[in-house]
Amino acid sequence: MEPSQRNTETPPFQHPTVPVDSIGRATVFRPFSLSSPHSRAFHLAWLSLFSCFFSTFSIPPLIPVISSDLGLSASTVSAAGIASFAGSIFSRLAMGPLCDLIGPRTSSAILSFLTAPAILSTALVSSPASFVLVRFFVGFSLANFVANQYWMSSMFSGNVVGLANGVSAGWANVGAGLSQLLMPILYTTISGFLPRDVSWRVSFVFPAVFQVITAVLVLLYGQDTPDGNRKKDRTPLDEEHSGFVRILLDGLGDYRAWILALLYGYSFGVELTTDNMIAGYFYERFGVNLEAAGTIAASFAMSNVASRPAGGMVSDLLGKRFGMRGRLCGLWAVQSVAGLLCLLLGRVNSLWGSIAVMWVFSIFVQAASGLIFGVVPFVSTRSLGVVAGMTGSGGTVGAVVTQLLLFSGNDVRKQRSISLMGLMTFVASLSVTLIYFPRWGGIFCGPSSSSSESDDSSQRLLGDEEEDDDKVVISGRLRPVC
Repeated sequence: MEPSQRNTETPPFQHPTVPVDSIGRATVFRPFSLSSPHSRAFHLAWLSLFSCFFSTFSIPPLIPVISSDLGLSASTVSAAGIASFAGSIFSRLAMGPLCDLIGPRTSSAILSFLTAPAILSTALVSSPASFVLVRFFVGFSLANFVANQYWMSSMFSGNVVGLANGVSAGWANVGAGLSQLLMPILYTTISGFLPRDVSWRVSFVFPAVFQVITAVLVLLYGQDTPDGNRKKDRTPLDEEHSGFVRILLDGLGDYRAWILALLYGYSFGVELTTDNMIAGYFYERFGVNLEAAGTIAASFAMSNVASRPAGGMVSDLLGKRFGMRGRLCGLWAVQSVAGLLCLLLGRVNSLWGSIAVMWVFSIFVQAASGLIFGVVPFVSTRSLGVVAGMTGSGGTVGAVVTQLLLFSGNDVRKQRSISLMGLMTFVASLSVTLIYFPRWGGIFCGPSSSSSESDDSSQRLLGDEEEDDDKVVISGRLRPVC
């Protein structure tokens, strides 16, 4: 259902190149434009996160070479993969409140500047312990995802926020795939001029420099909100609503944020786990060479360019047509199919059959992540950063748990572990049925008959003055409570 046109007054904030709502957020999404601050924020956000994904996943495709040089065991490699995800858990939790306090632009740039030396220090590792430690600190850069989603939710209105979040994160996630493709090529090229044990170390200069460049661009050309950067000077009322403890407690106290974190743990978390082991899986099980394994792994991650944006778009379309119930039902359906496809991936015994199933699986598991962040902006306005941080951290927690349970040790049967990962994904998807919004309802129940319930989400994504319009955008016609 399209938004009503009840409000015919001219919005107090206008922009000459893009239609906006009353508080300046774009009501259309134009990904191939640079003419508005909304579009510039979009391009800076995805490019900055892209560089962080590239850095984090620049190590896995070179692990066969690094392991040979440093004498790493399979258990050490697995521990390093877990460490990279563990690092991002804490940083993502901190990034949410930080965005609420100082804005996504500054938060994103600070993180990129701080973690660039970590990826550069990969060139200096000399022991298994230092390798694990470096991967831990490199993983911190993935917290840039929270700033990315927060920034898009600050710049785009509710009717297109799912699409904006999906495209921004989807294009950024391609960095994981491109690193799988380019790092072996970069290493091979450098090894033509330098010794083998030096070439892989020099290769990591590129992702570190790339990350610094994107951070500089964010600071120079980005802004936190449509009307400028986050102001440092605040009134007492502003401070009351944006204090760290208040923001944190509001977010942590919302059970829907915890469910979304679980769902994200078995969508994006499964994607992270797959990114981390899929090249080795094809290398070991089917005997393909290092470059071919990297190319196959790259194709898994690079489908993000379309699949995650498709998830966000589907969420917005279902939201307009069926309300919050449509968003939630779509999320359950897509994530359930992703789980079944992952289960099937571990059961296929042919190379090309496995590649085909992996491609379809990548589309559904990445689209599920887009659908989840089509719901996140509606959970809480005041604690948006905390909710986004909790959900994002859920992704890395899921990756850590999955890696520990299924892919740790020296005698792992990866095909069996992949199937179990799919089963866990299917079971986790059932938790979406527990999400309920008093104003908009859930999968089984319509909205509450009283719209006066105390619910932070009722503060409106588009502002209190547009409550009726926003209600139509998100949930369509009010239905009776079940």
